Amino acid sequence: MTDSCTGKIAPGDYLAQKRSSAAGQYPAAVVLGCLDSRVPAEIVFDVGIGDIFTGRVAGNIVNDDMLGSMEFGCAVSGAKLVPVLGHTSCGAVKGAIDDVVLGNLTGLLARIKPAIPGTKFDGEKSSKNASYVDAVARTNVVLGLIEIRRRSPILQELERKESIKIVGAMYDLATGMVEFVG
Repeated sequence: MTDSCTGKIAPGDYLAQKRSSAAGQYPAAVVLGCLDSRVPAEIVFDVGIGDIFTGRVAGNIVNDDMLGSMEFGCAVSGAKLVPVLGHTSCGAVKGAIDDVVLGNLTGLLARIKPAIPGTKFDGEKSSKNASYVDAVARTNVVLGLIEIRRRSPILQELERKESIKIVGAMYDLATGMVEFVG
């Protein structure tokens, strides 16, 4: 947890959090984030054990398993927020830009590829250009929001009733800041 006066990480009592959540869970959000080890949603959003559900997959792609997990988190467990959390310098986005072919990763990267032509960008369109990679990652988040709403009538209906909010977010690895998008 962060100390609001100093902005520094304050020690959390994980044992107490574990004990208090043992009888049941009531997370406020279901976060779809990237597999990247530098973007742990619990730390990014400064929450403890039992506060959020976190689903992670390279490139924060939307797939049937993630949708099912989000539907459980919202419709069954009562989570109210569904952030799709992308980040700067995403390796999966770089892989999609570079047309990487590697086993099952190839199919995963194919789900990111629509963000490439969907990104308006003036400048060098290369995985070596950090600004371009970040722009494609942002577009990927926005397309993920569209996919969630299109492919999950359950989440779409919960959002229509204003029972949940589906939002996009980008985490900046250099600054540690989260910007909401889309």
